[in-house]
Amino acid sequence: MSESPAPAGLKPLLGEVIGTFALVFAGCGAIVIDDTLPGAIGHVGIALTFGLVVMAMIYALGDVSGAHLNPAVTAAFFAAGRLPGRRVLPYVAAQCLGALAASCALRAAFPGHPDLGATLPAAGMAPHAFFFEVLLTAGLMFVILTVSTGAQEKGLMTGIAVGGTVALEALFAGPLSGASMNPARSLAPALVSGELEDLWIYLAAPMLGALLAVPCCRGVRSEGCCAFRGSGECA
Repeated sequence: MSESPAPAGLKPLLGEVIGTFALVFAGCGAIVIDDTLPGAIGHVGIALTFGLVVMAMIYALGDVSGAHLNPAVTAAFFAAGRLPGRRVLPYVAAQCLGALAASCALRAAFPGHPDLGATLPAAGMAPHAFFFEVLLTAGLMFVILTVSTGAQEKGLMTGIAVGGTVALEALFAGPLSGASMNPARSLAPALVSGELEDLWIYLAAPMLGALLAVPCCRGVRSEGCCAFRGSGECA
């Protein structure tokens, strides 16, 4: 892995708005359409939609903003020493703005839908959902850290690796927890639809899981790959 400068300026923030909008509009849109036209997309189709849109945004925006699309990813890049602290809050704000815009667009298109694709645990499975969201996000972030360069994702296979991981985890864990792995993806439809029950799971668990991936990366990669804060960029 080679050193890569942290993204700066307004273009990366616009990239995060656009990328997260695409993620939520396509992914949650697939859920809403499948609810509206039962069986039109199906669980497998929804999982693939999330994976494919992440892959597409990485290839489109990876060299602009890193295509984080996820506050948990941004927090983990900061913890790994790959993103300056001054960029964290602007990135998270941009991601939440993009996600909220996408949920508002879905509300305009489907005014009667009850939750707009909000992530909800299976009935009676909230503790299981929390546990799964922690591990799912840790697994996803581990892949991101090991295939990315600095705070950016640019490699030829990066989009396939990360998008494939999103699809894989959504395929097997979606029915239990919704496989959010992304606080912005869960926050936006919950706020717009008013479906706030169990939202805390999808805010706290992905953050915890993403941060857990950092020491795992340090354990398997060369020294300095995920530096402790204050030691500079990833080498």
